[in-house]
Amino acid sequence: MNIFTKRIAKLLGLTERGVDNTLTLLDEGCTIPFISRYRKERTGGLDEVQIGQIADMNDRLKELAKRKDTIVKTITEQGRMTDELLRRINDCWEPTELEDIYLPYKPKRRTRASVAREQGLEPLAQLLLLQREQEPMKAAARFVKGDVVNAAAALKGAQDIIAETVSEEEQCRNWVRQSFRREAVISSTVVKAKRDTDEAAKYSDYFEFSEPLRRCSSHRLLAMRRGEKEGILRVGISTDDEDCINRLKRRYVRGQGKCQQLVAEAVEDGYKRLLEPSIETEFASLSKEKADEEAINVFVGNVRQLLLSPPLGQKRVMGIDPGFRTGCKVVCLDAQGNLLHHEAIFPHPPVNHRMQAKMHLQQMIDDYQIEAIAIGNGTASRETKEFVQEIGAGFSVFVVSEDGASVYSASKTAREEFPDEDVTVRGAVSIGRRLMDPLAELVKIDPKSIGVGQYQHDVDQSKLKHSLDQTVESCVNSVGVNLNTASQHLLMYISGLGPTLAQNIVDYRREHGPFASRAALKKVPRLGPAAFVQCAGFLRIPGAKNPLDNSAVHPESYAVVEQMAKDCGCTVGDLIADKDKRASININKYVTEEVGLPTLTDIMQELEKPGRDPREQLEQFEFDPNVKEVDDLVPGMILPGIVTNITNFGAFVDIGVHQDGLVHVSQMANRFVRDPNEVVHLHQHVQVMVTEVDHRRHRISLTMKL
Repeated sequence: MNIFTKRIAKLLGLTERGVDNTLTLLDEGCTIPFISRYRKERTGGLDEVQIGQIADMNDRLKELAKRKDTIVKTITEQGRMTDELLRRINDCWEPTELEDIYLPYKPKRRTRASVAREQGLEPLAQLLLLQREQEPMKAAARFVKGDVVNAAAALKGAQDIIAETVSEEEQCRNWVRQSFRREAVISSTVVKAKRDTDEAAKYSDYFEFSEPLRRCSSHRLLAMRRGEKEGILRVGISTDDEDCINRLKRRYVRGQGKCQQLVAEAVEDGYKRLLEPSIETEFASLSKEKADEEAINVFVGNVRQLLLSPPLGQKRVMGIDPGFRTGCKVVCLDAQGNLLHHEAIFPHPPVNHRMQAKMHLQQMIDDYQIEAIAIGNGTASRETKEFVQEIGAGFSVFVVSEDGASVYSASKTAREEFPDEDVTVRGAVSIGRRLMDPLAELVKIDPKSIGVGQYQHDVDQSKLKHSLDQTVESCVNSVGVNLNTASQHLLMYISGLGPTLAQNIVDYRREHGPFASRAALKKVPRLGPAAFVQCAGFLRIPGAKNPLDNSAVHPESYAVVEQMAKDCGCTVGDLIADKDKRASININKYVTEEVGLPTLTDIMQELEKPGRDPREQLEQFEFDPNVKEVDDLVPGMILPGIVTNITNFGAFVDIGVHQDGLVHVSQMANRFVRDPNEVVHLHQHVQVMVTEVDHRRHRISLTMKL
């Protein structure tokens, strides 16, 4: 059994068997999507979230174990290790507690206390702490030598030792922590020199702000920390200092007298100079870590929704990157997303070649048999959509988010795909492909650049990347990809592949033509048996001779399905097509040591709709034709809108005025809403009412309480 199994199972409330098997599978190199989809018997049916939690906790415990080894080695080298201390370190699995145990032994820069110890003042500090000396000044005189010039200097050095002892004492630190947990207040004030500047205006809510730290939401905390980083705000966390000092004094000071007065002064100094700043830093870090986690969860949730946006599918699409002065860049794509043609048209001011643009557009629609048109949602988007709709029928028109399209168009990926085209053509291609299959196109772009999230640039970037990578991998594998059309960037997220094997697949496909079966994957260079097992179930081959090759049924289960078909007296294809034949199957007959009911249930669901796409159907949308600018807005207006971003304080909605409005979480429903995701999802079509337009701060307030 893994050494962390019991601890992880207890912390997550899971069975030890499921956790241990999951850890074994992870150690074998299995991915989270593969384990959750094809190893349910071994995990007890754990889902991706639970497996991800197990993996993350296992990583944290491994890091903590390494830290413990370092601590034990350091203390042992100092010759200060005891059996009791070693037992405490071995039994400790809380990072904060471990660091408290280590703190008195931790090598540190020279401090006032360490200087005093070097001067031989440790015995004097112990003498003061005993608080039996009637004349501490006389006692201190015995320590006057070397750099200790007089008795007062000796007492000051002894107090420095006491102050540091208090600040490093484990129980004292826990007392102060308890106070911070109960009563800590986070506050922010504006830097006077920055109060009236334009960059400070967006932080005006935090110029004179304070609230209990435990109630401070992640978005407020991250906003304050960003303002602090930009030099506009000063942020601090404080607690009841007087109460903390009094409690510490009660621990160290006994009775009254000169010694007691010196100890009391040292305790207060230790708290103010060392202990309180240390715990404030700790809580600043912990609160930032918690806010980061919330913000990452919000961002990851939005990215998941965006990646799983409804696709139009394989249709001939025209992509238009709209613009006024520079014109509209138009591209024509075939059903596989290949670029067939591109040109620029100038239907808008200042050029105003409207009739010529209309003729060119109609010619392209006819020549390339365009079935749908995707228009970027940036500058001139609404004007371009109205212009396109003047042409006539025969095609659908969609407005597509172009966030990140410019990032893609200047990327190495885009240059490799279109080495002979400029960035405007690449951007328009990206817009068109996003309509066809958002997932396949968005995986090429850094998720931080696709326009959703909350303070994602302010959070821990390594944690954000880890979460985003898991999310993209989860989305790609939940949908599955067409083995014969998927790009290298899409394939690299498939379980067990990665960049090198993905490129090898593309190269093999280019050299040998389309894959006729999943089994042919084994011929791809460096794609061994382990990688094949990991990836095969997530790759689809439409039109394959074996219909299971276009399903989520894993090749290792083909024999089970073939036996089912044989028992029904038909082929696998007949079994998929005939509902009655499937209904007649008793899956309990096919249970073996390797294949259990969870896998058999998944197989039957997949045979019902092989290769089904879990994403929703795409719907068209129209803004209010009478509202085009912020100046057109009037409180009380009811308008259609599209949810463009979700945070933990509300949702941003595009109402067609080139500036998103905010529906605060309190305005989402006529009931208490804890999480905006309970009410809305990304790209949802909603009806909102304008409640306020703040032109100075460029804010539009909306409500869904209609």
